[in-house]
Amino acid sequence: MPNKFILTSIFASLVLSAAIFGFFYAWVCSTMWGLDAADPRVAIKAMQAMNASVRNGVFFPAFFLTPVALALTAILAMRGGFARASGLFGLSAVIYLLFGLFLTMAINVPMNEALATVEVLQTVEDAQQIWNDYSPRWQFWNITRTIASGLSFVVALAGVLSLNSQRKGA
Repeated sequence: MPNKFILTSIFASLVLSAAIFGFFYAWVCSTMWGLDAADPRVAIKAMQAMNASVRNGVFFPAFFLTPVALALTAILAMRGGFARASGLFGLSAVIYLLFGLFLTMAINVPMNEALATVEVLQTVEDAQQIWNDYSPRWQFWNITRTIASGLSFVVALAGVLSLNSQRKGA
């Protein structure tokens, strides 16, 4: 049976992984579709406001600390003699780090920063062109990070389940 430090780390890993997966998923199935259906001037302003507001203390743990929690869980599991679980938590950390956090910082954030500089005084047609240039590409990469963060969560969950079949030192 894992000790309380491993169990606490597992709990944090699962909660953070699920939170960031849910965050990205919500953008896929509601937020962006709603913005796509809105007047493009409204969509641009709304996206600018959401991007500005997401940098907060509630978002920070799920976005930035998920790979830390997963890596810590991998280390604690390895030290506890749970090699299979350790490997799965380590893989989960790498998946999210590369295709969640780094992807976001390399693609979505620069797109958001560019959109933040757009002055929405143009015609509906001009705004529609800006939105058409932004939304499909942003959504593609958001779907990519959603799938990756979902996979990261499932791999972490597999790490938990592997504890049932693996005895310490086995």
